[in-house]
Parts: sequence; C-alpha cells; structure tokens
Amino acid sequence: MALLQPKLTLKVAQRQVLTPGLMQMVSVLALNKLELKEMIDAEMVENPVLEEIDETVPMLDQVAGREERLERGAEEAAAPPKDVFSEIDFGSYFQEYLDPGYRTQPEYEENEKPSFENFLSQPTTLSDHLAWQLGALSLDAKLHEAAEFVVGNLDEDGYLAASEEELAAAFSPAPRDAAAGNGHELDQAATQGLIRRALALVRQLDPAGVGARDLRQCLAIQIAAQQHEFCYLYGKAAGETGAQANGDSPQDPHRGFRAEAEAKIDERRRAMEVAALIVERHLSLLQKRDLKNLARAAQVTAEEAHAAVEFIRTLDPRPGRMYNREQARLIEPDVFFVKRGDEWVVTMNEEDLPSLRLSQRYRRMLVSADTDKEVKEYVKERFRSALQLMRNIAQRKSTILRTCEVIVRRQQEFFEKGVEGLRPMMIKEVAEEIGVHPSTVSRAVSNKYAHTPQGVLELRFFFGEGANGPEGADTPLVVLKRKVRKLIEEEDPRHPLTDDQLTAVLQAHGIQLTRRTVAKYREDMNIPSTHQRRKRE
Repeated sequence: MALLQPKLTLKVAQRQVLTPGLMQMVSVLALNKLELKEMIDAEMVENPVLEEIDETVPMLDQVAGREERLERGAEEAAAPPKDVFSEIDFGSYFQEYLDPGYRTQPEYEENEKPSFENFLSQPTTLSDHLAWQLGALSLDAKLHEAAEFVVGNLDEDGYLAASEEELAAAFSPAPRDAAAGNGHELDQAATQGLIRRALALVRQLDPAGVGARDLRQCLAIQIAAQQHEFCYLYGKAAGETGAQANGDSPQDPHRGFRAEAEAKIDERRRAMEVAALIVERHLSLLQKRDLKNLARAAQVTAEEAHAAVEFIRTLDPRPGRMYNREQARLIEPDVFFVKRGDEWVVTMNEEDLPSLRLSQRYRRMLVSADTDKEVKEYVKERFRSALQLMRNIAQRKSTILRTCEVIVRRQQEFFEKGVEGLRPMMIKEVAEEIGVHPSTVSRAVSNKYAHTPQGVLELRFFFGEGANGPEGADTPLVVLKRKVRKLIEEEDPRHPLTDDQLTAVLQAHGIQLTRRTVAKYREDMNIPSTHQRRKRE
C-alpha cells in the first residue's frame, strides 16, 4: 500500500502576467474621448499630484517675474504712479490658482444658484406612465398593489410573459391589513383571483395592448379598445343622423352629405369587425400578405379584407416602446480625417481634454528635509501613479494615430467617392503594419468615432471581410449588403426576387457569392423572405 509522502517537483512554464501599469494601459486604450475625460477627472480628484494646465492662469515663474519687474520699476522711479498690481494679494493668488490640493469649505464662495438638477427631467417610462394611471383610480389597497406587481413584470414592449400561476406564487401583498387587525393572509386561489383582476385592470390602461401575452392578444385588445371608442363617439350620432334622415324632405341640401357620412362610418365599423376576425383566426395568412386567401378564409370581399388590413397596419405591435425609448447616445469624434491640399491627414480631437502636469509643490516636498518619511513614501507612490497615467494617455494617442494613418492610406477612395469606394481591410493586416498585436488595434478602434467627409462613422466601420469582385478585386460586406438591399427595393412586389435570382444578378456583376451567403445577408438586414415579400392581389 503506497503511503502519502511529500515531495518536490520542478515545472517550467511560460505565462503572461499583466502588471497594474499594463492593465491600465489596456483600459485607457479602450476608452473614447468622453470616457477618457471622465477617467482623468476622477484621477485628478484621487491623486493630488496631478494638475490641470490652465492656459488662462499664469504659471508660477511668470507671476514671480512680473512681481520682480514691478519691484525693480518701483525702486528706479522717483515718483512712481499708483500701480493696481500693488493691491493684489499674491499669497491668496497662489493659493487660489496654483494649489492642487483640497480646500476647506469656508474658502469657497457661497453662491445661491439653483442646481442644474432642477432643470433636468427624467424621461417617463412605461412603468411610470401606468403607475400614474393607477394612482388616479380609487382602488382597493390589495388590488392596487397587485396591479403594480403586474406592471413591474411587463417587458419593454409591454408584454407579460409570466403566467397567472407564476405571478400568484411570486406575489406577496404587504401585511398592512393584518397589522391593523382587520385582515388575513390570502390563500393561493384568492391570490390568483386578485392577480386576474389586476391583469384585467392593467389591460384597460393606456396605451392599449399592454399586458398581452402575444401579438394576437395585443392586436385584439387594441381593436376592442378602438371599437368601444368608435361606438361611444358614433353610435348615438349615427342613430340621430338616421332619424333626421327619415324626417328630411327630398329637397334637403344636406341629405347627400349625411348619406356619405353614414357610409363612411359603416365602412369603418365593418373594417374593425373584419380586422378582429382576421387577428383572431387568420393571423398566419396576414403575416404572409396573402390577401386573396385571406379574404376567402374570412368569407369577406377583397375590398373588405384590404380595408381591414390597412386598419391593422395602424395598430402598434409593441405598445410599450412608446415610452421605453432608448435615449440618444452622445457621440463625439475622437479623430478628424481632413484633406489639406492633396493629402489626407489625421488629427486628434483633444478639445476639452485636461492637459496634465505634475505639481511643483509636491516635488518640493520630496526633496525637502522637513518632510516626514511616510509622507515622502506616499508622495512618491502618487508620482509613480501619475507618471504611469500620463505615459498611458500618450501611448493611447500614438496607437490611435498610427492606426488611423493606415486607414487613411487604404481608404482614400472612400473619402473621395463614398461607400462605393470602401475597400476590405482586416485588423490583423493593420496590426502587422504598425507592429502591434491585433487585440491592440481592436481596442484602439472599439467604441471610437471619426469625423469624415462622409459623416461621423465608427472606426470599426472601415474593417471587414470582402468577397471576390470584378477583375479580381474585393468587395467589402457593407457594399455587398447595400447591393442586395437595392436589388430588393427595386424588385416587382408581385414577383419578388428569390435568393437564387439575387445570387445570379450579383455573379453577373462579377461578385462571386453563394445562395446561402446572400440569404444570410438578407436575414442580417431583417428583410423578409420571398414568400413574405410577395404582394398578392
């Protein structure tokens, strides 16, 4: 039987370890201009050694030289005139502009200005809109809480994916009634009934269609809401109009107008009825745009089916998106591609970026004999961190500039002609040209934008594979997808092009693609298939 014995073994292996400085360089390289500015501001707050160079504030040697010239002029002049600079307290001047450290609260000027937060408004979400409507209703406390629970489980489109059983199992009403001594805990059946009532209440709120399980129910709720509103607005009016028409004389000048209005109302009412029938029973035919079979299945005329389909087009399949809209993303170019004479050049956008320098005050603390040892160690560590940050920022600028210079050399036709002049370019090729790893180039172009004559574009826009094009040249994927989209937009809606036909047209232009590749491009652009694009009369 073998016994457990300790022993020593040697193993030789290679592994890559990221130092803190290298990790910071990688993270700084991946930042765009706005993110870099936020990071620099945060570092300046944490590291007192870092200072921002303010061009409007004179440097220390400039102020000292000015003071020396003023003193020398005062000694030489017999009757010197009164100089306004003699009234300046340079001690407080230095403290105000050249001291990078923190200041105590009494040194700040107290300005009674309103905060900018008072002028900012938060966009209303779907949950906020529904909660506001629930607050305006007089509801039982438990029903109100259950309705809020249902609202909280809606997705961004306004749909409810959870079943009533799941909602009832997860719902636990607040024990406000039990604490008051006049209530008891609900059982499972009572909880499901409460959730069912709350769900029915939510489906009556605005926008119509929220709380639905699927597309069919969402459209059905919207149609029912419009039918109810239509009957409320035109039901009584139509009856009154008919009674008036029966008593009108044949010479009534408004008789024809009333008849036309009644015909329009009846046509609208009929369109809603047919639309409700189509959504309830024939939604698959509606998705296929098969109008002829749709009219035959619904047992209505082609005109009635067409009016119902046009009415369904006015409905919103995603009612929650009306309030859950994505906020506009703020984009500021990191680089500019500018043509100077006959040459394209690259310039970095460094506007509003702080220019950093090391504090002279803390430098003197390092060489001073009166500085405590622990303080010197802290200041030395802060200096080391500040120098590393400044080197990483300079390295980021150099890498982005070298990458963009390669982009300019290879994509000059794009800057002159537009998207049709774009050429395929791989990240690996650019990395080999500038002598870095491909991951470095990937971080340098990630989430960064360039101002070009063709608009503000992401730097990754210039990278992509290509397919064999005319005369052996390569055509980038962006151009290929544009060609596929253009062919589909120009096709006959009654006889749309198949993927095989699209492939044949592209091959006739010298672009060698397979049918599977064309189908993939079409799906990437969210373009329906041939059967779904066909419009049947």
